[in-house]
Amino acid sequence: MNLSSVSHPASRADQTLALNMRLLAHHELDGYGGLGEGISMQQTSDGRRILWLAHESAPKNFSGVDVTDPRNPKLIVQTNLSHMKLRSNSLDVVGDIMAVAYQASAPGIKPAGFDLFDVSTPEKPRLISHFDCSGPNSRGVHALWFVDGKYVHMASGSPDSKPRNPLDDQFYRIIDVSNPSKPVEAGRWWMPGTQEGDAAPPPPRLPPQFDTGFRAHNTNVFPQRPDRAFVGYIDGGAVVLDIANMSDIKVVSQWNHSPPFNGFTHTVLPLFDRGLWIVSDECVQDDGGDWPKLVWVVDSRVDANPLPIGTFPPPPYDGFVKRGGRFGAHNLHENMPLPCSFHSETIIVGTFFNAGVRVYDTSNPYRVEEIAYYVPSAPKLSPAGSAQLNDVYVDDRRIVYTIDRFTGGLYILEMTI
Repeated sequence: MNLSSVSHPASRADQTLALNMRLLAHHELDGYGGLGEGISMQQTSDGRRILWLAHESAPKNFSGVDVTDPRNPKLIVQTNLSHMKLRSNSLDVVGDIMAVAYQASAPGIKPAGFDLFDVSTPEKPRLISHFDCSGPNSRGVHALWFVDGKYVHMASGSPDSKPRNPLDDQFYRIIDVSNPSKPVEAGRWWMPGTQEGDAAPPPPRLPPQFDTGFRAHNTNVFPQRPDRAFVGYIDGGAVVLDIANMSDIKVVSQWNHSPPFNGFTHTVLPLFDRGLWIVSDECVQDDGGDWPKLVWVVDSRVDANPLPIGTFPPPPYDGFVKRGGRFGAHNLHENMPLPCSFHSETIIVGTFFNAGVRVYDTSNPYRVEEIAYYVPSAPKLSPAGSAQLNDVYVDDRRIVYTIDRFTGGLYILEMTI
C-alpha cells in the first residue's frame, strides 16, 4: 500500500493535535502575528515577566508581552522598523539590556546590524546604540546570542566582507558590548575558502536546489565553556570554535552530514554533562522539497571525531508533508544560561513548522522518544494554509512559548509530562 495516497489524520490543517501538552493562552499580537527566531524573557525589578519577541518581517520590529500570568498574556509594547526592507529576526535580553538583530532584504541597505536597548521600563524601550554591519556585500545580522552582558555573538556580514559566493555573506563575529554605548568588534571567523583572498580553495557546493550557503546561523557560547562557540554553519555543518583568544579563533570540531543530506545545519546544542550535541537542521522548502530535515544526536566526547549516534523520531511524513508550508526541524529551546530559562540535559523541545512544537526524552541517546507535542490548527489568513511554528522558549516554570512564522502569533502551552 502506498501510504502517501492514504488520508492521514494529521494532514488536515484545520485540526489541532496534542499529546501531553495543553494550550493556556493564545495571543495574535494585535494582527501582527508573524514572528521570527527571537524569544527572550526578562525578569523585571518589579517582579514581572516580559516575553520579548522578534518579528519575521516588516512593518513590526519587536513586541513585549507580559506573561507573569501565562494564562492572561498582555501586549505592553510593539515597535516599528524604519522601513519595509528590514527584518528583526533575532533578539536576546540580559538584565535590562536587549540586543536586536537587523537583516536587510539585499546587500547595501541600511540600517543593518544590531541595536542595544535599555528595557528597564519595558513599556518604553530606549535605544542605547547601533552597531553598523552594513556594506556592499552585507545584509547585516541574521541571528545573535547575548547571554553574559559582555559579548554579542552573531551571524553577520560586515562593511569590509567580500564573499566569493553571495550566498556565503554571513560569518561568525564577536562584538564586545561591555560599554553598551560603544560596541567594538573582538573577533571574527569564516569557513576557509569562502571569502575573497583566502588561501583555501572554495568548498564544494551542494546541488543548486539545496545550496543555502556556507554561512553562520546560531552562534552559541555557554558559561560552562566560555572558550567555545557552538556554531551551526548551515551547509558547512556543525562547527565548534576555540574562542579563548578572540583575535585568533581556531576550529576544535567539525561535523557535517551534507552531502549526502540537503544542508542547513541550524543549531548546535551541547549537553555538557553527557558529552553530546543535539544538532538541528532547518527545513527551508515547502511541501517536503528538502526533506528530510532532522534533529541529530552526536557523540562529542572526542573533539577530533564527533560521531552521529541517532536522530529524533520525526513526525510522520505522510501526515504532514502536504499539510501546507514547511515540514521539518528548525529551532530548539537552547538551555539559555539566564535566570528565567528551563534547563535540562535530557528533555529537548523543538519546533517543526507545520508539525508544531514537539518534546523529546533523550535519556537513552540511542533511542530518543517523543513524549509530547502540540500542533495548532491553521491560523487565520496564513499564506501557508497551516501553522508554521518557528521558534520555542521554555521558562523555569516549564511553560512553553512558541510562535508562528506568518499570522498565528504566540501560543502559550503547559507540558503535562
